[in-house]
Amino acid sequence: MGTSVVVVLNDRKRLHQLRDRLAELQPPLLQLEAIGEGEQAMAEVARLNPAVARRARQQGMARWLIPFGFLAGLTFTYITDLDTFAFAGAWSQHLIGALLGMGSGWMGSFAAAASVRSEEDDRIRSLRNRVEEGNWLLLAETANGVDMPWISLQQAKPLAVVRLGDG
Repeated sequence: MGTSVVVVLNDRKRLHQLRDRLAELQPPLLQLEAIGEGEQAMAEVARLNPAVARRARQQGMARWLIPFGFLAGLTFTYITDLDTFAFAGAWSQHLIGALLGMGSGWMGSFAAAASVRSEEDDRIRSLRNRVEEGNWLLLAETANGVDMPWISLQQAKPLAVVRLGDG
């Protein structure tokens, strides 16, 4: 991923002019999304939706917490030699402990993903406030190694240009 910026405009006509100008660039931008009243809703744009980022973090955490929980649960039942699940038999009670550890890892991935806050979340919240005030946003993303057309962005006389995390 290259550079991602969100341009805040208070005039829908300028939004369309800037979007059309940027759409004609070569090489083309990877992403060019107009957001606001009469355009796309902010929740529909994955890059500006914190729930999508949180879900990706949760899935990434689950990828290693679930197996770790399984091994931790299995190890715990062997080390402690507790007979909590004696009704299931010697072999099965260790498996039940491992499965409970796996479930704990899965639940832990949700807690870990929800507890992480990034600087980008704060920027997205301020952008959401701009949309609620009646402004429009234009999300532009370039490919790796391609410069953002800063002059074109400034010629549109934006209220703000917010740079999102790169790469």
